[in-house]
Amino acid sequence: MSTKEIKTACNRDCPDACGMIARVEDGRVVELRGDPEHPVTRGFLCYRTNRFLKRQYHPDRLTTPLVREGDSFRKASWDEVLDRIATTMKTIRDESGPTAILHYRSGGSLGIMKHVTDTFFERFGPTAVKGGDICSGAGETAQITDFGLSDSNDLSDLLNSRTIVLWGKNPHVSNVHLLPVLKEAKENGARIVTIDPVRHKGAGLADLVLQPRTGGDLALALGVAHRLFDHDGIDPETSEYCDHFPEFERLVRSRTLPEWAAMADVPVNGLEAFAEMYAEGPAAIQIGWGMQRRRNGSTIVRAVDALATVSGNIGIPGGGASFYFQRRGAFDTSFQKGNAVAPRLIPEHSLGRSILSADPKVRMVWVTCGNPVATLPDSHATAEALRTRDLTVVVDSFLTDTARSADIVLPVTTMLEDDDLVGAYGHHWIAEVTPVVQAPGEVKTDYEIVQALAPKVGLKGEFQEPVKAWKEKMLNTDNLSALVTGAIRNPGAPQVVFADRTFPTASGKVNLLHDPDLAIPNPPPDYPLQLMALSTRKAQCAQWEGEEPEGPIVATVHPDSAPGFTGGDVAALESEMGTLGVQLKFDDRQRIGLVLVDKCGWLSSGQSANAITPAWETDAGGGAAYYETPVRIRPA
Repeated sequence: MSTKEIKTACNRDCPDACGMIARVEDGRVVELRGDPEHPVTRGFLCYRTNRFLKRQYHPDRLTTPLVREGDSFRKASWDEVLDRIATTMKTIRDESGPTAILHYRSGGSLGIMKHVTDTFFERFGPTAVKGGDICSGAGETAQITDFGLSDSNDLSDLLNSRTIVLWGKNPHVSNVHLLPVLKEAKENGARIVTIDPVRHKGAGLADLVLQPRTGGDLALALGVAHRLFDHDGIDPETSEYCDHFPEFERLVRSRTLPEWAAMADVPVNGLEAFAEMYAEGPAAIQIGWGMQRRRNGSTIVRAVDALATVSGNIGIPGGGASFYFQRRGAFDTSFQKGNAVAPRLIPEHSLGRSILSADPKVRMVWVTCGNPVATLPDSHATAEALRTRDLTVVVDSFLTDTARSADIVLPVTTMLEDDDLVGAYGHHWIAEVTPVVQAPGEVKTDYEIVQALAPKVGLKGEFQEPVKAWKEKMLNTDNLSALVTGAIRNPGAPQVVFADRTFPTASGKVNLLHDPDLAIPNPPPDYPLQLMALSTRKAQCAQWEGEEPEGPIVATVHPDSAPGFTGGDVAALESEMGTLGVQLKFDDRQRIGLVLVDKCGWLSSGQSANAITPAWETDAGGGAAYYETPVRIRPA
């Protein structure tokens, strides 16, 4: 028996980018475990990656190209599918121009080599691409507006904090390698505040828990700032490195503290307790992504940024307003021009309806690293849009909801077969993704697909370099060599971001929020509840480990949100978009008025909350306002 152990890293859509060790016996991975030498992920894996081998060796995994025939698929050769794709691409370009082709790449894999696919479509066209970012667009745009850049102090800098605020963040599900840092910080005397409409396991870490109404974070941040203004909690140098400081103070004082508390729907003494703890800095805010998935989501993050700024917690050890880490910051991706040259952007938040109504017509769609039918709002429209093009190509390892809507499905590698580089958006470390086993059957990497297709569409001689050559373009030789032994820290990443209190904004100062719309819309009377489809430890977005759940999706509610029902009842969850079958679970710790389900369930399994979620846009960044979906519960 041949046995070897190989270091690699997870490249899926998660902040942590875990260092891993794969044990391979006779060409098959038999164990995955955490790399104990990785300084952040510290030798343990999340629930999902611990079970990844179920996905790796699942009997339904695709190993050959598929071509639609009616309502089913047949196996096909690579020559057949590539010839058909190439002919269609060239015909559409000649007849309608390259912008009649949409290349949609999402975050199902965050490997930097996936960007080469973007470059292929730029060189062929440039074609249309998606506009906005449904995951983090609102928050990232908020921080770029405020600070000129969305970046964070080093994760280890939390050990310098006296107060840590988990604002809309549930690390037990979405950022498990933050937990050891939080526990160490608590042992050092730090206090933790958890702010979330949803009661979750993170509350067990907290010294103070606040559950504002959904969307109440804006008022809560301004209320805390009000308390700081009244109790000498404002950095006296703020006006020197901030624009709009007087306007921000007027905004804060436009309501009394009790009025801000009422708008947030938190007790006045709870707001005051939070403000007192936050004033005892240095104080760090960890900003979760859920609260920016509202129509005013960017404004909410800007209010949190402003609170961190005027309190003097930006640019200091132990402070910060951490929303994102520059995961691509270590890599040179100048070969990719991106939206700077894209002649046509199709809004991601409303992808289905935007394709269906596009004029001129979108005739072809290429989907990779994503399952938009499951992950985007208005799932039925997305599926219809993909089914009704001249050609839809989906690159995936499984016959997902999106792949079921395709004309051609191309089988692609998993993270255990990829050759790539990956950065993290939850820390400053980068790693090499090493292929630990060969891909099965006729499976190809995204890059190998591009290599095979390029000469067929007239890009002869392009995209033929080996992967190593691309890696050398993206990362200097010394750093690339160092990755052989494990993760390295991004050499350009700061320990403390904005430490010199200069900012890459137009003025060089922080652009403080100063004229927001303060309204918090209430659900309409006919749909009095709000749907929140939350991350689950059992799936990496729409990538479920093992079998996708089927049947009625579990909907967790406060008992008072479902009068006339009992826990365990099967019911109909209705929005103006349609109906979803649910099984009710009662939890009296949750806020009245919320309906909580797992996100990214599959449409084909009857589990898709996005089937009843409207395609509403955030106020900036092209995000999706998932968490404003009004619903009601009816008998099944």
